[in-house]
Amino acid sequence: MKLLFPNGEHAPVEMDSGRVVLGSANDVDIVLMTPGIAPRHAEIEFAAVAAKISVTHPDNPVTVNGKPVTAPADVKPGDLITFGSVRARATAVEKAASAPPSRPKPVDVDDDGRTKVRMALPKFVLRGVSGVTFGKIFPLQSSAVIGRQSECEISIPSEEVSRRHAELRVTPDGVMVEDLGSSNGTYVNDRRITRQLMKAGDELRLDTIRFLLLAPGQEMGTPAVRNDAPTVKTSTARGKSGRMGLMWAFLVIAALTLGVLVARLTGVF
Repeated sequence: MKLLFPNGEHAPVEMDSGRVVLGSANDVDIVLMTPGIAPRHAEIEFAAVAAKISVTHPDNPVTVNGKPVTAPADVKPGDLITFGSVRARATAVEKAASAPPSRPKPVDVDDDGRTKVRMALPKFVLRGVSGVTFGKIFPLQSSAVIGRQSECEISIPSEEVSRRHAELRVTPDGVMVEDLGSSNGTYVNDRRITRQLMKAGDELRLDTIRFLLLAPGQEMGTPAVRNDAPTVKTSTARGKSGRMGLMWAFLVIAALTLGVLVARLTGVF
């Protein structure tokens, strides 16, 4: 499990198991130098994809999804945790499945010996349609955090966007967007969401900053209409006309030949 601090009070914390202590003291695991945070404010016990959180003193304000924590409480991926005025989002950590080593693929080489470099086509792209991102294209390959911080994969220099505003993950069915506790909210098709699967053509909005989610090729516009159909029709019509003329010529020649034979038999010639 991973703890994300969307406003940048601390770097992301990833743990598989064990206990971490959070507070303002220098010797704790997660140091939050923010007013209202006790020296040893809370403890989190991690175990695989689950965790439990507890307060070290009843006066230490801690909530999980808006509910005050007075006794050890479960924390699941997607939960929003607050420590005083500090917000954190619990997210799952996807582990890459082990696979047998793949055989090396042959490398294309030009005639002059230069190796060809092939760029992987992104599964989706975000196209900015308003504000500072208007007209910009952001490829989406796997996952990306979008926010105001320069460390974000998609950095948006706008005060309307939180430091770490939302996370985008490419899935076989589309792009999963998850709000990271942003101040101004995350919207899909003008509906505020916490976690939502986006399809190609959907609109993503971070306050007034808008994007369109596009599949490969959509950002290039529609292809030009091919004009070979009229040519085929014309050539076909000409072919039919030529065959009809040839048939009439054969009929005329046959009629003339028959007329000559009849004339000879009747003694005209």
